[in-house]
Amino acid sequence: MKHELILEGLNCAHCAAQIEEKLKHTDGYDDVSFSFATKALTIECADSNIQADVQSIVDSIEDGVTVKKADEASEEEEEESAGKLKLILLAGSVILLIAAVILRDIPWLNMTLSILAVIASGYEVVIEGVRSAFKLRLDETTLMTVAVIAAMALGEFTEAAAVTVLFGIGELLEDRAVEKSRRDIRRLADIRPDTAMIYDSGSTREVQAKEVPLGTIIEIAPHTRVPLDCVVTQGSSTVDSSSLTGESAPVDVAVGSQLLSGMLNNDRTILAQTTQLYADSAATRIVRLVEDSAKNKGSGEKLITRFARVYTPSVILLGVLIAVIPSLITGDWALWLKRALVCLVASCPCSIVISVPLAYFAGIGAASKAGVLIKGGRFVENIASAKSFCFDKTGTLTDNNIAVSEIKPLGDYSAEEIISIAASAELHSAHPVAEAIREYAEEHIIPLKELTDRAEIPAVGVSANYSGRLITCGKADGFDGITVSIDGEPIGVITVSESVRPEAQSVIAELKALGAEDVTMLSGDRREACERVGKKLGVTRVYSELLPEDKVARVEKLIDRYGGCCFVGDGINDAPVLSRASCGIAMGLGSEAAIESADTVLSGGSLSALPRAVRLCRSTIGAVKVNIAFSLAVKALVIALAAFGIAPLWLAVLSDTGVCLLCVLNSVRLIRSKRGSQRIDI
Repeated sequence: MKHELILEGLNCAHCAAQIEEKLKHTDGYDDVSFSFATKALTIECADSNIQADVQSIVDSIEDGVTVKKADEASEEEEEESAGKLKLILLAGSVILLIAAVILRDIPWLNMTLSILAVIASGYEVVIEGVRSAFKLRLDETTLMTVAVIAAMALGEFTEAAAVTVLFGIGELLEDRAVEKSRRDIRRLADIRPDTAMIYDSGSTREVQAKEVPLGTIIEIAPHTRVPLDCVVTQGSSTVDSSSLTGESAPVDVAVGSQLLSGMLNNDRTILAQTTQLYADSAATRIVRLVEDSAKNKGSGEKLITRFARVYTPSVILLGVLIAVIPSLITGDWALWLKRALVCLVASCPCSIVISVPLAYFAGIGAASKAGVLIKGGRFVENIASAKSFCFDKTGTLTDNNIAVSEIKPLGDYSAEEIISIAASAELHSAHPVAEAIREYAEEHIIPLKELTDRAEIPAVGVSANYSGRLITCGKADGFDGITVSIDGEPIGVITVSESVRPEAQSVIAELKALGAEDVTMLSGDRREACERVGKKLGVTRVYSELLPEDKVARVEKLIDRYGGCCFVGDGINDAPVLSRASCGIAMGLGSEAAIESADTVLSGGSLSALPRAVRLCRSTIGAVKVNIAFSLAVKALVIALAAFGIAPLWLAVLSDTGVCLLCVLNSVRLIRSKRGSQRIDI
């Protein structure tokens, strides 16, 4: 049984990592995943109610966090009122600090004003710090509490006030930035309407979208989103599918047109019959894919978790050494204790622990807005680093539409006569090749012949009688195409081929420009057809006449050679190779098997989204690297300055909260970028 919970009030990324780790090691809990970006916790467990057990585990690590079911959670109003109170107290503490600095020559007044400033801006920090200390957990609140108490014990009341005020301002800005990013991410769910208008005998009534049965007629008014997958039964309009596919060009729809939930109706009211339930509709599936992406953490996210385990004990040991060893030599315990506290405050890893997972989630969110659904940070990394891209042919590089590409006469008959005879013989055949030949004749207004005795020849083609002569149309040894014969004598060969997707050639060229060293095409089709498509598109190599297991073997060789391989395909027969590739990329939201097996989905069914995905993934990894490098560099510098007595305590606080704020902003700009599908430079 899958449980979806929300941890309301959890704003400590380090605590979040500890909670997730403890839940993973709890007996009976499987597939535990927590997203700090959305506060969403998912657990698979046989028990029907685990809320109380999870609450007790959370309480053992972090106070003030409430565990709620996903459909019951709503904390925005509470957080907004709490934020206003914090802002008022912080403003008051700033005024008190300024007054304390002005009146620093009056010791008792300076001390009083400084203590009041500390209480106004830091009472929550001190309370949380004491709680953390009792739980034997060293975090930024514990460090701040110790630092403030030590500063006041040393008589540095103004500095203690300055530290708490700076920390409060930094925390406030950081919380606002994180919460703004969370709201941006939650807006992804806005593409999924909660209600629908059921149409019945000329009247409508509003109901919850999740309660609408299959086959129900619904009314979709102008400027409203389609609530469920459906097919138009009355009226015509244009729809905006950019929230699903990233393409903003409006699409004309009329009776018989398929609509996906999340599309925006632009012009006129239309009626449509639902084809999917709410839980299975496109918008729900997209939101679920994005929310579930936290399960597949990237190596960067996993590295940060391991890093925090080693980093925190290491900096504590460093602080102890700085406090003890020089003090034993010089005897000045107060001086070196203060320097040690500066080092500890500066070394807090929050900027990395918060910003790195946020960058992955923001990148995945930005990609979903561009029509690319990536199922986790691991696949963001694989796409960003890919040097080999592998494509299926049919339905991926081609659009499944078979058409006549060449007519080659072999005797006295003209091309028009050959098509006329072939189309006449294929008149009643349901084979796609027969349809292509008939469509060519109709398009070029070629009259048909009067034939009789039409018959199917299994695995070969068709036959017919033409004025006492035997007509055959189908495969023949020694010819590449559909051979048309009269009384066993070939009179012409008709070559049919699939239409290449209009964007395929430019996409392959763009991938090469982005640094792809290999672009391979794999297909189960015959060699001649594959080589013709491959040559036209400029792929690196072509492999044809492959079984599904042959495709898997080829992809494995490419992984060994290039260190990874992204495979792009669609259809049920692509499921094995989609699973085996470093990143399996499915075309569109059509085949359920392909989507389940794939790691990434091009929701619009267009290859043009693939280069966008590569650029967004590289920007995401770039943001992660910048955040890690910048955080560690600033912390190393401040710790070094503190050890030599150059960095004051307020600078350590600034390096902690300030760096964290900058890293968070660097992460969330990915999802807020107005350029969406364009390159985001780091």
